[in-house]
Amino acid sequence: MSKPLNDKKFEEVTVSSEPIFQGQVISLQVDTVRLPNGEMAKREIVKHPGAVAVLALKDDRMLVVEQYRKPLEKSQIEIPAGKLDPGEEPLEAAKRELEEETGFKAGSIKHIASFYTSPGFADEILHLYVADDLVKGEVHLDEDEFLECESITLEQAKEYIKEQRISDAKTITAVYAWQSYKLTGAF
Repeated sequence: MSKPLNDKKFEEVTVSSEPIFQGQVISLQVDTVRLPNGEMAKREIVKHPGAVAVLALKDDRMLVVEQYRKPLEKSQIEIPAGKLDPGEEPLEAAKRELEEETGFKAGSIKHIASFYTSPGFADEILHLYVADDLVKGEVHLDEDEFLECESITLEQAKEYIKEQRISDAKTITAVYAWQSYKLTGAF
């Protein structure tokens, strides 16, 4: 039996918080915190509304989108994903993003896992879903979104990881979840 996590053991108490930037997707703040040893420190924190990503499977292939990622200055191949709208439930966001980016609707969609993308400086949580029984519908890209959708095999996905055409955590996690599913029959 594992020992329960002591959330207060290493707690950093916020003494003050200074807003630095408020954007359309993220905000940045600098917090002054009291460390467990009583000393003070600064923490730069990115606030994010959360996001969803979808491992969409059709005919033993994974739907992916290729799009340019400005922070990386290159195109990437990723699973369909996007941020949560205010008040939106993750499941509904996953359905919306899948249809917007690929044109497919899921006959079946279920939650695989939720994880923090970079907890050292950001509070973004990403909810990963698997979708199948896909039915073709209409693509509805945002006006500033340019991407192409394709379907790839597990072997192609693993090759793309080696080539760093797939290099984001959510897509790599989805690829290995898919591989595990193929081996065990469960997510």
